[in-house]
Amino acid sequence: MIVIAHVSDIHIDGGERATARTRAVLRHLEELPYDLAAVLVSGDVADHGDPAEYARARTLLAGRHPLVVCPGNHDDRAAFRAGLGPLLREDGDPAPTAPVDQVLRGDGFVLAACDSSIPGKPDGRLEDGTLERLDRVLTDTPRDTPVLVAFHHPPAPIHTPYVDEIRQFGEERLAALAARHPHLTAFLAGHAHTGAATTFAGRPLLVAPGTVSTIRLPWEPPTPGSPYVHRDAPPGIAFHVLGGDGRLTTHYRTVPVPV
Repeated sequence: MIVIAHVSDIHIDGGERATARTRAVLRHLEELPYDLAAVLVSGDVADHGDPAEYARARTLLAGRHPLVVCPGNHDDRAAFRAGLGPLLREDGDPAPTAPVDQVLRGDGFVLAACDSSIPGKPDGRLEDGTLERLDRVLTDTPRDTPVLVAFHHPPAPIHTPYVDEIRQFGEERLAALAARHPHLTAFLAGHAHTGAATTFAGRPLLVAPGTVSTIRLPWEPPTPGSPYVHRDAPPGIAFHVLGGDGRLTTHYRTVPVPV
């Protein structure tokens, strides 16, 4: 059984609130009695892309489980690379401002994390070079090995209007790539600050809950002083489980934050 913990949108900003929530989530994973196949952090590691934010994030994210972390729209590629340093496992162009694409080749699975960020913009798009690298990873991986593809921006609307306006675009190229590779098992994303499960290109599209906050859905009442987010909702984790039969199951959990 392969278990991947999926965390997103920690938004380290120099304040104690985001740090405490992230620390609670990562400590929960560190204290599990089971060795995870990977911990995925799908973007918005920093809130402003500042070096000091990545220095703090690097300390928080270091742990005993294999880590894969990709940038989001709040991240700065050069500062992300410089600040997270040895935590990264790049498999692409190492130039400071190039997409931060990474691959973890595990025992019985591959996790390919693609940089969907666009420098200076809130929405997302996979660059041609990123798609080419992903195509090579899928081509080089045996057809009986499941490949999970992760990024920050979901490539499909998920009924959160504020986020859907800045989702991943140019998604038809990703769908065409998926059609060529049947062992692409699922897409994993963040950005939406809500745990969600839908489909894209005939595959599961599984979105991790937010760590720093939870977004309000259109049919939910706003919280006082915040029309879009619930800041007091507990942070969450998605556990993606690949069984011996190749079936993927996702469990969502919340983590209490010590007061």
